[in-house]
Amino acid sequence: MSSPPTRQWRRVERRLTGRFTVSMRPSLLQLLKAAASAIITWFVCFAIFPQQLPIFGAIAALIVIQDNVDQSLTRGIERVVGVLIGVAVALGAGAIFGPQPWLFIAAIIVSMCVGWMLRMSPTSTNQVAISALLMIALGGLQLNYGFERLIETAIGAAIGFAINALVVAPVRTSAVREAITNLAEHSAQVLRSLADSLAEPRDRAWLTEMHASARKLQAERERVHGLLRQARESLRLNPRSNRHRQGLAEDDALFQRLQPIVTQVIGMSRAIYDLYQADLTTDPAVIGMVEEMRRAAHDLELLVRPGSADETPTEPAALTTPYIILRPHPDHWVLIGSLMEDLRRVRGRITGELE
Repeated sequence: MSSPPTRQWRRVERRLTGRFTVSMRPSLLQLLKAAASAIITWFVCFAIFPQQLPIFGAIAALIVIQDNVDQSLTRGIERVVGVLIGVAVALGAGAIFGPQPWLFIAAIIVSMCVGWMLRMSPTSTNQVAISALLMIALGGLQLNYGFERLIETAIGAAIGFAINALVVAPVRTSAVREAITNLAEHSAQVLRSLADSLAEPRDRAWLTEMHASARKLQAERERVHGLLRQARESLRLNPRSNRHRQGLAEDDALFQRLQPIVTQVIGMSRAIYDLYQADLTTDPAVIGMVEEMRRAAHDLELLVRPGSADETPTEPAALTTPYIILRPHPDHWVLIGSLMEDLRRVRGRITGELE
């Protein structure tokens, strides 16, 4: 077993590496596309402007290769505009102050001020400053050099955008269905835990763990939101979008149907956690509700895993007729009524009655 100092160091190490690493390696294809776009840009620009190394063009080509085509267009425009303003800043600063040793500092200050006045994003403002510094460091203050670097940047951005769009344009839809399925199955597990809490007496520690598991559904739901947003962005301006739009629309519709169920399940967990009493398990109304919760969990899983069309499910949908309580318990009627209303809404979403 690791000693406490070792475990503490590992936690610190994870925090440090987490600032510049990701949980999953980026696509190797995207890295190859970035390298190819930079190399192609280098040779194209060098053939057009043989007197200068095409550093501006290669940088633009690398920056433009993004996770989706829409982001590539945004980064390309951002880079071209940044170089345009950066070249103007460098030329203006040189014309006013001359070739002074501190001209770099003046260019940085002017670039930041211009970015602020034009309400540019921090990334775009930094592009202006970097372009101005490269202009001064590599080409001096000649107008023709600045114009050539602007053309070179536009070529690099165009090549990077074209390669990212035409060579297996990135699509981020595959993870959405899996995340939605996991969310539905976790919700079904929580529903079974709610049923278990009413089937036999549970202690406070068990209820705390059950409620903690239910609260995790919120983070899972937010993750699905993020994946759907990334998937939609990946289909914008994407030549491969037509074959993926229908599937994404179906996943989105399924998620919209699942969202209220998650809300109700979390609310049911909170109600049981706050109002639970051991004698609930002997109430006749609660005994019947246990079976309804387990049926709801069963049908919720069928909602995301219906099986193939050629297969007959091992068990059909379990929700048939609404469960009715004729006389609520005088001490537990608040909890029972709350659970019944939430269960009614869950049932309605599963069957489609509330859509």
